[in-house]
This record gives sequence, structure tokens and C-alpha cells, in this order.
Amino acid sequence: MEFTREIYWNVGHGVLIPMYLLAFIAIGIMIFGFYKRYLVYKMGGSENRLDSLFDRIFYMLRNVFSQQKVIKEKIPGIFHGIFFWGFLLLFIGTLLVFLQADFTNPLFGVKFLTGIFYLVFSLVLDLAGLAAIIMLSALLIRRFFIKPEGLETIRDDYIIHGILLVILITGFIIEGLRMSVTELGSGSFLPYFSPVGMFAANIFAGFDAGSLQGAHKFIWWFHFLLAMTFIGIIPFTKLRHIFTTSANLMFKDNRVKGFINTPDLEDEQAEQFGCEKLTDFTWKDIFDGDACTKCKRCQDRCPAYATDKPLSPMKVIQQFQEAAFYENTENMVDFVTPDVLWSCTTCRACQETCPADIEHVNKILEMRRNMVLMKGEFPGDEVITATDSLEVNGNPLGFGFAKRGDWADGLDVSLVSEQADVDILYFPGCFASFDKRNINVAKNFVSICNELGVRVGILSKEEKCCGEPARKLGNEYLYQMMAMENIEKFSEYNVKRIVTTCPHCFNTLSKDYRQLGLDGSVQVEHYTTFLHKMFEENGFNLESEDFECTYHDSCYMARYNDILDEPRSLITSAGGRINEMDKNRYESFCCGGGGGRILVDEKIGTKVNAARAKMAADTGSGMLISNCPFCLSMFEDGIKTAEVEDKIKVRDISEILVDRIKRRS
Repeated sequence: MEFTREIYWNVGHGVLIPMYLLAFIAIGIMIFGFYKRYLVYKMGGSENRLDSLFDRIFYMLRNVFSQQKVIKEKIPGIFHGIFFWGFLLLFIGTLLVFLQADFTNPLFGVKFLTGIFYLVFSLVLDLAGLAAIIMLSALLIRRFFIKPEGLETIRDDYIIHGILLVILITGFIIEGLRMSVTELGSGSFLPYFSPVGMFAANIFAGFDAGSLQGAHKFIWWFHFLLAMTFIGIIPFTKLRHIFTTSANLMFKDNRVKGFINTPDLEDEQAEQFGCEKLTDFTWKDIFDGDACTKCKRCQDRCPAYATDKPLSPMKVIQQFQEAAFYENTENMVDFVTPDVLWSCTTCRACQETCPADIEHVNKILEMRRNMVLMKGEFPGDEVITATDSLEVNGNPLGFGFAKRGDWADGLDVSLVSEQADVDILYFPGCFASFDKRNINVAKNFVSICNELGVRVGILSKEEKCCGEPARKLGNEYLYQMMAMENIEKFSEYNVKRIVTTCPHCFNTLSKDYRQLGLDGSVQVEHYTTFLHKMFEENGFNLESEDFECTYHDSCYMARYNDILDEPRSLITSAGGRINEMDKNRYESFCCGGGGGRILVDEKIGTKVNAARAKMAADTGSGMLISNCPFCLSMFEDGIKTAEVEDKIKVRDISEILVDRIKRRS
């Protein structure tokens, strides 16, 4: 017996004309549906997301076919990944059948679905279909019976799960009916290469051939019409993500992580700054809403949502879709609501975990800009006070600008205004200049540099806040004013290398300042990477002493700048044994101070810093180490709020290192 099967068995080739007619109708409906959505996307402003097109396409294909972003979420991700691969194999199998039956065989007399290839083809498709059914059933059970908290279920979910499951099951029923008539009892081992089909065939084995053929023809048409319905409804249901999520991967932001558009505040033609109406945003912002699959990964990782704030990154993105397609909403700020917008810490956990590369943070920042620059709205009076201090004294803490360099009294450090020939310009930032706890960090860093023979210079009272908190709170004008003054000083003193102990300053100076004219040759580093490099280059060994600790990854170190290992290396070189918190590295939980919220009183829900302090205490390490002034300050308060003062103490990496260096000396 030849290893093959008759294509269009029982239904005959007469089905071709109605079959293709229905297929063209289904595809036409799908194209029309996407065209209607395309017209809505065009409501947004222009933005080029097709540069480096080859790289974009490669990135999309790699992620779509590997499902690498999806399967990061172990259980549902693996279920979805296996289902996708199974369904993909079935789709490829269908294309091969079409290719032989309607192209190579009638035109050239070529049949390739024969012999060993057909046996492999048959076995692979059977197993792929079985895997798809099992995984789809698992996802169905998770959504409709286990019902994870926060996972929204809507009408689309019932339609999608139902239609896919029926398509898969009827496919095996059709195969079983065919095999029951043509293969069972033939003495061939061909049925064994379709194990699921053979199982179905044995169920039907007791019926007469005529009844089986009648049932086969009916279910074949039902299966086909269901498949065409599936194609036609794609743009009108969540199934659209098959195309929109894939496309969104191609449209990803290829700029540096955390890139923020820098508006020209001197543009006299500009009627407003920031975004309020849906049409103020870009087409990509609207498209993001259609690319969202409501998987809730962003929501699960949002520190604001986890501490009972009104912010859900998933809901914000869905509100863009609702406003564009259903609500006809004009004012996005009011639709999303200010409390939601002010809750964001810009930790970027939502974007880091999103399998669709949706961009949440900048939408929020643009709406904050609109509230501050166009309406003068702030999250609280304390922010107005801090803003006034920034304008007058160049720092948000209320200290006079003339005292900015007082922390360095008695230290071996130069004023670059008097001695510009230094190895590095140390940019301590506001907290290390004025906050008592963080002043120790600045002093420690200088002491370590002295030990390494690094000549350190500072701007002292000529330094201004980097402007990051003001910018993240929407005050772009104040940010640009301070940034330009700092850039002017860097240029005046021909600064070539800047080191800062603040991740927020580091991120702002190394990335955002470039848009305002900071010379690309100026090297900007965080002190942990700088010291790690210096220790390695100089063969510098610390006086190691064993201790246990846990380490907190600052959002602006890990997620914004991919700095994970260097700080840990410094800790271990000092003798530290790190007991990692459950949420670490890219999954780290925010301290609550990002997004300018270091200046905002936390009035809604529970405190983010207390939640993180509790996570640290639960490791039983006794010591929490950070390398960010915001984190250090937030944890000092969070430990008290969480009432774990007897379980955990917070220290900066510099405090650990300087202790070992003193002992070494």
C-alpha cells in the first residue's frame, strides 16, 4: 500500500470553486476589518517606526516563532507557546496539502505527500494537533475555572476558545471518519502514523461506510466554514493580536531604553506641550492598544498596582483602545484620571515584561507634561514646594545652592573651576550633596577614589539638580533649564568623564542630556561600574570579611541600563553572600521613589517602600544593600513603616567597600 492518502476524499474536487470563493470572502472581510482599524490608527501623529527595517523584521520573526518573550511567564507562557507551535505546524500542513492538491499535482503531476515524507508529515501533524488541543484546554481551564486574580474575561474569550477548540476537534473527527473507511482493517501500518486519527477511527469502526461518508462530508463542510469564520472575525475580536502583536514587535522602539521625546520649548508655533487628546499621541500609542492581549503581566509586576494604587498599566493601554474605537473620548487625561497618572514610578517593569513590546511609560509622562505645563496641576503641595526650591536653589530639598559643595570640606577633591585637570568629574546629585545619610555615600566614593589614585573634581555650587525628578513629574521646562546649565558647565570645563552615585543622574546625563547637546564623547558612568572596572584594571583586592545580605536592583540600574552583575561582584568581592529576594534583577520591585515620587507624599494605598523592605526582611539576611540615593532614603523610611527595624538594616555599597578599604590600609 502506497504511503499517502487521497486529498479531498469523499468531498471531491468539485468543492474547489465554492471553497475558494468562501476563502476569498473571509480574507476580504479580514482585510476590510483591519483597514477600518488602520483609519483609526491614523488619528495619531506621525512617527517613524520603519527605520532599520531588516533588523526590525528579523527581531519580529525571531520573537514570534521562538515565542521567547511569551514563555518567560512559565506556566501560561509555555501553554501558549506549545499551542502556537502546534497550530503553526497544522497551518503549514494545510499549506502543503493545498500546494500539492491545487498546484503541483494538477499543473505538473507532482505529488510530494507520499512515502516516508508522508508518514513523517502525518505523525507530526497528529501530534501537533493533539498538543494544541491539550494546551488550549489548559488555557481554557486557567481562564474560566482557576481565574487568576486580575485576568479579565470578556465575550471574545468565549468565542476564541470555543471556535479554536471546535476547529481542532472536528479536524480529528474528519480524519477519524476517513481512516475508518479507508485504512482500518487494511493490514497497513499507515494508521499508526496518525495515532489520534486512529483513536477516532476506532470509535467509528462499528458504523457502515455510507453513514461514515455522509457524516464525513457534513463535518468537513462544518469544519471548513468554521475555519473561514475564524479568518473573518480576526480583526473584530482579540484574535487580531495574531497580526497586531507581531507587527508591534516590528514597531518596537529602537532608541535607548527609557528614551523620552524632548520638545522644543522655544517653538513659537507649538500650541501645547504634552498630550491630552487622543490625537495628540502618535499612531503607535493607539496601535499599542490593539496589540495588547490583556495577559496582565504588566499589571502583575506594577509596584503601584501591588500596593493598592489605582494604576494598572494594562488598563491604561486598554483605555487607549477604548477611547479610539468605542468611547469616542476626547480628553485622555480625564479618562485615565490624574490619580492613575501620578501613581506611576516609571520603574519600567511593565515594559520589560510585556511580550508585545507595548510602551506604557511615555504615554503617562506625556499626560503628566500636559497637566503640569498646560494646566499647572501637581500631585500635591509638597511638589510645588520642591519645584520652587529647584527654581531658586537648584535642588528640591530646600537648601541654599551655595552649600552644595559643603559635604566635600576636608576631602581630597578639587573644584574644577580652580583645577580642571582631574580624572573624573564627580556628580553627586542633590541627595548626596544635602541629605545626611547620602552625604556619607559621596564621602565614601571620594575616599575610595583617593585610595585608587583617581583625581576627583566637583562642580560644587555650580552644579544643579540633573532635573530628572522634575522631568518625570511633567515639568519639562524646569528640567531643560537645569540640564542646559549643567551641560554649559561640562563644556566650559572640558569635562570628559563623569561619575555619579545616583542611577537617576546617571541615566539622565548619559541619555537624556545627549538630546540637549551634551557631547557624545563625554563618558558617563555609575560609580559601581566605574569602581568595578578600576578594581579589575588595578588588580585591587579588598580586605574581605564574610557577611550575609540581600541586594536591591535599582530600576534605573537594572531595567533602564542592564547593570546587574557589577554591583553584585563588588559585594561578593567584599565577602558578601547575597540571598536574592524573589523579585530581583529585571524582575526587581521598585523602591517607590522613581518617576519623581521621591518628592511626593504617598497618600493612596500602602507604601511601596514598605512592601519592598518587607521582601528584604523575609530573606533573613539582616542587611539590605542598594546603590541609589532614592532607594537608600526610601528604605530607611520603609523599614520603619513595615516595622522590620529589628530584622533588616540598609546600607549603600560604598559603605561596605570603604569599610574593607580602611581595614586593608
